[in-house]
Amino acid sequence: MKKLLSLLLVLVMILTACSDGETQAPQTPETPETPGSAEEQPEGTDGGKYAEEQVYKYTYAEEITTLNYLINTTWVDMSVAANLIDALAQYDKYGILQPALAESWKVSEDGLEWTFNLRKGVMWVDYEGNEIAETTAHDFVSSAKYILTKANESESANLVYSVIKNAEEYFNEEITDFSQVGVRAEDDYTLVYTLKKPVPYFESMLTYVSFFPVYGPFLEEMGDQFGTANSTLLYNGAYLLTEFEPQMQRLLTKNEAYWDKDNIFVKELNYKYNKEASALGGELFKRGEVSHAIIPPANLDEWMTNPELKDKVSPDRLGTYTFFYAFNFKPNFDAEYEPDNWKIAVNNSNFRKSIMSSFNRVASMATEDPYNPEFRIINTITPPNFASQDGLDFTDTGNLAKLNDVNFFNEDEAKAYKEKAVEELTAAGATFPVKILMPYNTNSSYWANEAQVVKQQLETLLGTDYIQITLLPHAPTGFLDGTRRAGNYSLMKVNWGPDYADPQTYTDPFERDGNYNFPEYTTDVNADGKNLYDVYEAMINEAKAEVIDLSKRYQLFADAEAMLIDNAFVVPYNVSGGDGYVASMVLPFERPYAPFGIATMTWKGAKILADPISMEEFEAAQEEWQAERNEALKEASN
Repeated sequence: MKKLLSLLLVLVMILTACSDGETQAPQTPETPETPGSAEEQPEGTDGGKYAEEQVYKYTYAEEITTLNYLINTTWVDMSVAANLIDALAQYDKYGILQPALAESWKVSEDGLEWTFNLRKGVMWVDYEGNEIAETTAHDFVSSAKYILTKANESESANLVYSVIKNAEEYFNEEITDFSQVGVRAEDDYTLVYTLKKPVPYFESMLTYVSFFPVYGPFLEEMGDQFGTANSTLLYNGAYLLTEFEPQMQRLLTKNEAYWDKDNIFVKELNYKYNKEASALGGELFKRGEVSHAIIPPANLDEWMTNPELKDKVSPDRLGTYTFFYAFNFKPNFDAEYEPDNWKIAVNNSNFRKSIMSSFNRVASMATEDPYNPEFRIINTITPPNFASQDGLDFTDTGNLAKLNDVNFFNEDEAKAYKEKAVEELTAAGATFPVKILMPYNTNSSYWANEAQVVKQQLETLLGTDYIQITLLPHAPTGFLDGTRRAGNYSLMKVNWGPDYADPQTYTDPFERDGNYNFPEYTTDVNADGKNLYDVYEAMINEAKAEVIDLSKRYQLFADAEAMLIDNAFVVPYNVSGGDGYVASMVLPFERPYAPFGIATMTWKGAKILADPISMEEFEAAQEEWQAERNEALKEASN
């Protein structure tokens, strides 16, 4: 598992900070364009498309650990909190940041001071809907103080103190006066955050639980009991947790006092506990007892070949974790696999490119998804639809744009690269065949099958006189410690998920002194004789330093990523497939979207369909959403 922020998939994606440094509100309208507005999706069945009863039913096997959103940051816990508490800003269904509790905001010319004008009349209510108090700027100060108090052991404290002035000093008890921390309420409706340095993606952080408000007097009254039951929590979000019986059920009911209640169509979220939920989901869906079920790969053929079921299954929406094959530049494996010989080979670009060109990614992906293997294949490390600037997707920016339509698999090129590599490696003292150690996790039968396919692909095309691949099965316990982190591999499938709303987050695996593929140890050079990693690192540092002109920042990051791929330091593979295949009465493209964070956990704009989504309907809806999103991004950039 990677560090906390990426486990949580911390935040979201569209950056709307002012690029010219002017003290103006970002591109957020005074009247928010919320997803699924009542005008766009009228109440009722809409000609039979939507169910008359707008109730979502689901079985779950993993119970939440606490309702205290100020301390816990597991996916399960956040998926509940995201619907109970509102944030300063929220993402719409196209992934564009919109006002929520903050109606507008502005940033100082130096990028350090962010001032938020809060919406008036947003009420805190109890689980029965009784009004308690108005949500004010003081509630964000109370939240920050609680999170930054070390004794409270908040798991998201590091996110706050990574950006807020003096927050880390307060957390470490180097200062005790909270007024010195960069969070203050100028009045009931004016909130100010002061950063320690400009953070281009700060707006996206506002949607995370670390920046949720809490009503201070109630928090103080509850003490350690805060968030232990639905009655020890206050709500200002779209739903109330009206019933909560751990390992039995939880019922979320529409909050009629919610400021944007006209855009909440699903009136109840009804969750029932069942420890066998994953195994029973499909049968429960067939009986109409749940609105959504994951169809495990082992059961997929049953659905796809049954005339009565095949139109009731569809792909899940793609995730944002990307998978890529990495070459290890710091081998630390047994002598029988010849690590010194591997060092010579891996530092030859033609050798790496021969491997890259021999990898038939679509055929490999068919081991996991035999019905639509192309769906998840990508040509970049950063996935499409992660981040955009000036209406342009990051993967369409700079030199990355040239890679979008490239098919890396090319038999003729692979053989040509091999011929060059043999000549160069022989002169460098390498011996053949080059031994390649490739681990896989035995917990995944599909990874085992994929590893066999990749081995067969590469050895068949390039020849066992050139390479010899040894598969290394490793138990799930301690898998990463025993393989990737230890450098105990030559070539390995790895993955990365975003930590924040900026392309910089996808450079983290390749940082110096990291534990992915140790690229700083390369001795490979470019045509000018410069070390390739030094060139890459300089490009990344230049991109990180650009915090004003975001379009330039994105291009710099895009060019650096393209350089890494062009030189075959990694081979891009696929983006995570969410839950794979599902049977569902909920179209995901109507809900808020962001490639990470809490946006996709919320139910604003969603509706229960009258009939399950078919493959064709999913594909048509996705294509329509993509076209609409592209237009929305262009409008937002203006």
